[in-house]
Formats: sequence, structure tokens, C-alpha cells
Amino acid sequence: MSLYTTPLQFGYFLALLFAILLWYRGWQEERLSDKFLGFVMFFLAMEIQDYTFGFAGINILWEKFDGFPRYFHLAFAPTIYFYLKAQINRDFRFKAIYFLHYVPYFIYFAVNFTVFLQGHEAVNSFRSSKLSDFLGWIETLAIWTSYIYYFYQSLRIYREYRNWTETQFSDTETISFVWLRNFIYLIIAGEIFKWAWGLADKLLGDLPFEQDWWWHLFTVLIICYVGIKGYAQHQPLRLSYSSKSIEQSLVIEEANVQPNEPKENEYEAMKPKIETLMLQEKLFLEPELSLSDLAQKLKTNTSVLSAAINSNFGKNFNDFVNEYRVEEFKKQIKLPQNQNYTLLAVAFDCGFNSKATFNRAFKKFTGQSPSRFEEA
Repeated sequence: MSLYTTPLQFGYFLALLFAILLWYRGWQEERLSDKFLGFVMFFLAMEIQDYTFGFAGINILWEKFDGFPRYFHLAFAPTIYFYLKAQINRDFRFKAIYFLHYVPYFIYFAVNFTVFLQGHEAVNSFRSSKLSDFLGWIETLAIWTSYIYYFYQSLRIYREYRNWTETQFSDTETISFVWLRNFIYLIIAGEIFKWAWGLADKLLGDLPFEQDWWWHLFTVLIICYVGIKGYAQHQPLRLSYSSKSIEQSLVIEEANVQPNEPKENEYEAMKPKIETLMLQEKLFLEPELSLSDLAQKLKTNTSVLSAAINSNFGKNFNDFVNEYRVEEFKKQIKLPQNQNYTLLAVAFDCGFNSKATFNRAFKKFTGQSPSRFEEA
């Protein structure tokens, strides 16, 4: 054990452990997103496998499996993309046609595996050939193209999803998946770091074997972050987002700001019913209140209700509900029986489900922090 081996071994076995745990939970609970994240953790383990074994003095990968295609760079970005789609939509299913996204990886595997089967001499001969150099450039280009395309698509879907949740849920903190966005940024930073290190290696001559340890250590940090955040991520049962969802919401909201909209009277007639549910029944006190819950109470559908809230109150569903919660908090915090409770405890009693959501909503609707309001 040493400074070089210990962190890599920790990250390697941690990644494999999380992969097994995620695959098991995904199988047990029929959760496709966990299965994809399990593969992401496995791919990260394979990324540092060679150096983990190398620093430990275990040379089997070079002696027995030299040339075996054991890297998954071309499968990495598509898997993150499908993880996101499965995580934000419990109804998502992986269709056979989606394997087309993994064709570059299958080609990489087939070429290298074919050479590997021919023996050690064939592997060395292939590596020294011009064809290998050409395929190496193609592979590098394919990897960067894959990262750029799938990470861009993932971030685009993520932004649309965040906008959609504001129209569907009163508390979005537990389903925001900010960690996944941060993970993508970390991967991009890691690849840039790795590329810069490789460039320095070429410009300065072959750096010592130990110098490559640093970007592998960066991968270990990513493994810890993704494994812990991904496994602990809240898994809502009713989350069902697709690109059509946000498109329909935007079309409905845009249609309802038109003054001559034929359904304006219908939406206006819903206003007192909505206010009754919020003021008298105080549905906003339910922490996980969603647009569909309120729609069921009103015996309508979510599209009509979303449009009615937008038309009558000029807000999306999230702001609409949280403003009621803020007003309730302002009343409750002044009551003598609540003087011994913390601000957060009172906020939770008013329907908030997280400190971050409470602070953000309170500042948005009052222009000041909860603590300053209490002092006033």
C-alpha cells in the first residue's frame, strides 16, 4: 500500500460496489435508471483499472490481457444520457433501436477483440502499424464527438425538465437532480484535464508513470461524488417527463395570455374553486402537492389547470403554491405558541419540504430572508 495505490484501490472497489448495489436495486425495484447508473459506475471503475493494478504491481492485464478492449469511452456518454431520460421519466423503456447509439463502441470492441484473439505478436504488430494510428485518431474524434453531442443533449433536456417541474410540483428540490448536471461538468473538466496532461506528455517527452496518477485521482473523486449522490437520490414514483410534456405546457401557457382566448371565461370560473381549496382546505400544507393532485380535486386535467393558474394568477404552479406557504409562515411565526420553534420547523409545518426551497421562496415573495423578517 502507498500514496499511489491506496486512493485508486479505494475508488476502484467503491465504484464496483456501487455498480453492484445499483444493479441489484434496479432489478429488485424495476428501476431502469439505477441499472444505467450501475453501468456508469462500472465504466468509471474500468477507467482507473489499469493504473490501480499497475501501482499494486499486478501485471495480469498486460501479460494475459494485453490488447483486450476494456475501455468504455464510446459507451460512457450515451449511458449518462439514457440514465437521465430514465431518471426523469419512470415510464421510459430502452428500445432495441437505441442500441444504435452504441454502434461506435461495438465497432471499437470488435476491431480490438479480433486483434486480441490473434495473440500477443499480432497485438504488437497492429499497434505499430499506420492503420492503428489512423484508427486511434478516429477513435479520439469519435469519443469527443460523443461527449459533446450527448452531454449537450443531456444538459438541454435537463434545463427543459427543470422548467417543466416548476409547472408541475410545489417542491422541486428533491427532484432537481442538480448533482447530475454537476457530474457532467466534472466529466468535461476531467476530460480536459486528461487531454492537457496527455499533451504535456507529448511535448515534454514521456512523463514518469507516476505522473498520470493525478488525473486518475480526479476520477476517484468523481466516483465518490457520483456513487454517493446517485445512490442516495430521491426516487419519485410518479415522475413522468418527456419532451412533449414541456412543449404542451408552453403551448397552453402562451395560448392563455391572449385576450381573446375563447376559454378565458372557463378559466376565470375556476378561480374561486382553486382559491377555496387553497384558503379553506389549505392543500398547500401538503409538502408533496403536485399539479395532478390539485387537478384531481377539481375534477379536471393538468393542462387545463396549469392554464387556469397561469391565466388567473400569472404564476406557474410552483410559485402559486409556495406563495401561499410563505403567507402562512408569516402568520404562524408571529403566534405565541410558535415562539419556541425554529424558523425551519414552522416552515415545514407550512408545507415546505426543504430548507433551500423555503429560503428561495421566502426571498422571492418578500424580498428578505426569513431571519430578517423575524427580527423586524
